[in-house]
Amino acid sequence: MGWEGLLAASPSIPAELGPRLSRLGQTLRGQLPESEGAWNSLRPHQNSPPPPERADVVVVGGGVLGWSVAYWLKTLENRRHGMRVVVVERDPTYSQASTVLSVGGIRQQFSLPENIRLSLQSATFLRTINEHLWVPNEPPIDLQFQPSGYLFLASEHGAATLEAGVKVQREEGAKVALLSPSQLKAKFPWINTENVAVASYGLENEGWFDPWSLLNAFRRKATSLGVYSCVGEVTSFMADTADNTAGMPQGVGRVKYVNVRLPDSPEQQPVSCAIVVVAAGAWTGKLLDSATAGLQASLTLSRFPIEPRKRYVYVWHCPGGPGLETPFLIDTSGVYFRREGIAGNYLGSMSPPEGREPDTGNLEVDHDFFQEEVWPRLAQRVPAFQSLKVKSAWAGYYDYNAFNQNGVLGPHPQLQNVFVLGGFSGHGLQQSPAAGRVAAELLLHGSCAAVDVSRLSPARLWGSEPLLEAAIV
Repeated sequence: MGWEGLLAASPSIPAELGPRLSRLGQTLRGQLPESEGAWNSLRPHQNSPPPPERADVVVVGGGVLGWSVAYWLKTLENRRHGMRVVVVERDPTYSQASTVLSVGGIRQQFSLPENIRLSLQSATFLRTINEHLWVPNEPPIDLQFQPSGYLFLASEHGAATLEAGVKVQREEGAKVALLSPSQLKAKFPWINTENVAVASYGLENEGWFDPWSLLNAFRRKATSLGVYSCVGEVTSFMADTADNTAGMPQGVGRVKYVNVRLPDSPEQQPVSCAIVVVAAGAWTGKLLDSATAGLQASLTLSRFPIEPRKRYVYVWHCPGGPGLETPFLIDTSGVYFRREGIAGNYLGSMSPPEGREPDTGNLEVDHDFFQEEVWPRLAQRVPAFQSLKVKSAWAGYYDYNAFNQNGVLGPHPQLQNVFVLGGFSGHGLQQSPAAGRVAAELLLHGSCAAVDVSRLSPARLWGSEPLLEAAIV
């Protein structure tokens, strides 16, 4: 049975609907727990009612991807009292959410056409966001967007890869310039161009914005369209399998219920559903592995390769720094930074070296990592940063696809009515508007004309060569 059939068979949907069916730092500091009142807009979720007993679609995870797909399902369905979509989020404060703790960038400078298309379509959505997500009688949405190109630097070793990526980006319609070292120095005189062979610079549709504003806009619009929001943790699935259901083939299952553990309670509420969308961020792999534990023997699939990776973000002050024309710079060494506001503040970091992944059991910040790894690379590329002063820092999780660092978007190969949306490895926020729409179109219609995401299907995580994205930050 296809996705349309699953929805059509759901009790609350008429059968004919089936086939038709700056200022990130300021924002984050205002959302720290010790700032009383910073969470007022979240308090209603802490008192939200328990989940309903039945739903057509359960979205596991109330991050930006989860709320995006919920919004698009209701928008494309275009029927106020059609299917019942429920979003389940375990942390109503979003204190550990990848969405809120990201640095809020958007770019088209990727090496794979799928990522470029998703980001281009998302950029168009963000430019016209009030046409999509504005709710009547509420203020217009302000994402606090800061237009500024990404600036990727490449050494001789990486020059061919960067130039090949720019060729694909231009073919897909992105506006990107290649700069020689002399052109780079003329445009950004504060850069030390040592060991830089070529640079690429985004000319439009790039910059950064406030992640919480986008998440909240999706959430408010989706709930206004009738999406149910509840607080709880989806701990397990109850599925029909060959062991308990006649006619089910070996090695596959179909989820009948999701079990939702209620906040501050040992109780669990089962929710029957036709479709489950797993958008649980860094914990997607863990949930799916537990759901297929009894099935793996027959198909001998390895674990689902989406896992948490902890990343640090540091904010520093440098009055003599690059200034207002600072791009979002990605250095040859892997370090990155961008401007934060207009008062001489910057934020940035880098991924840890191979073999030095930090413990994901907490979100404590390693300040020695900045001193030993990040700062020397910053000061080498921007001599003015030799005199910087760190002001604050935080840590967050990447929902990391350990197989190929790309988003995973499509039906699970063993769980027949489970759709996976995650593993974007740091670019889920910026691609969330388009990724959510693609997921909704696949669920409602079985296809998506705008972006072919077949190469991002979960089925390709086993038995295929990795589809590697070269521009992972």
